[in-house]
Amino acid sequence: MPTPRSRHRRTTLLAALALVPLAAALTACGDDAEPAAAVAGSAPGGIGIGALSNGAAKPATLKVSAVAALRAQLPEEIRDKGELVIGVGVLPAGSPPLNFIGSDQKTVTGSESDLGRLVAATLGLKPVIQKSTWENMFLGVDSGKVDVAFSNVTDTEERKRKYEFASYRQDNLAFETNKSDDWTFTGDYKVLAGRTIAVSSGTNQERILLKWQKQLKEEGKKLTVKHYPDLNSTYLALGAKKIDAYLGPNPAIAYHTRTTEGTPRATRSAGTHSGAGSGLQGLIAATAKKDSGLAKPLAGAINHLIDGGQYAKWLAAWNLSDEAVERSEINPPGLPLSDS
Repeated sequence: MPTPRSRHRRTTLLAALALVPLAAALTACGDDAEPAAAVAGSAPGGIGIGALSNGAAKPATLKVSAVAALRAQLPEEIRDKGELVIGVGVLPAGSPPLNFIGSDQKTVTGSESDLGRLVAATLGLKPVIQKSTWENMFLGVDSGKVDVAFSNVTDTEERKRKYEFASYRQDNLAFETNKSDDWTFTGDYKVLAGRTIAVSSGTNQERILLKWQKQLKEEGKKLTVKHYPDLNSTYLALGAKKIDAYLGPNPAIAYHTRTTEGTPRATRSAGTHSGAGSGLQGLIAATAKKDSGLAKPLAGAINHLIDGGQYAKWLAAWNLSDEAVERSEINPPGLPLSDS
């Protein structure tokens, strides 16, 4: 049994691991890992939130200490490594306010990567941000090069075949249209008949949209689904009226409509929909490889941040308070297989 002195040394060491500045925490990890960089707003004893966001967030510094009991729940390999490799789908152009390249043109910022850093600190680990396309992020988790993805991943029953989850935010989708368009989505997919909608490949929203496309086809109606390589291409198509709307994450669309307000490219939200479809509130979750043993400590860390108030401050900094959850859950009910 450890002595009081040894327990104190262990607690002090764990806290020190969590409280290093992000300049030291963001160590390299492969060709696509974020380079070591000082993050504005960070300070000894705190994690910078919304730093380098170029106005997308209100920067804040949140105090976070390592929790020995949660660190003890980590798989031994990760505990010994002392790092949490966090996958984010940020290439090629990112998706503000979720994950994007900061104003220094190299450091990943965004609500998702910031939460990953807070969770890593709570677990007494150094966060290492691994950049990739959204699709390749899952390959990183599959291969073990990435420990956990914080990248707006929806909890679905299909994904549970390969991954385990710790929820942290409500998942809502939105239709973004030109400001001049006057149609509205109120939950009935039939309003999409005759329209052309863009969506990102491999996403949960694509699955939902393709289901509606199939249903409309069975009713003798047409819904055209378009894919573009990045958001810039999508918005060029929207501005040129080549598409009627873009279906994407509500936070990203809320951000974009704010930034285009009062410009010739102004857009609006034409309505929202749960990421889990009708009848179930979708949830965004930290995503690790199934049976990795990470879901429990991840959920514990998120709940610790909820209890300590850092979670609410994180959401407020990114204007996402309306998507808060009361608790992080391990593998909560997700989008049903029939909708996946």
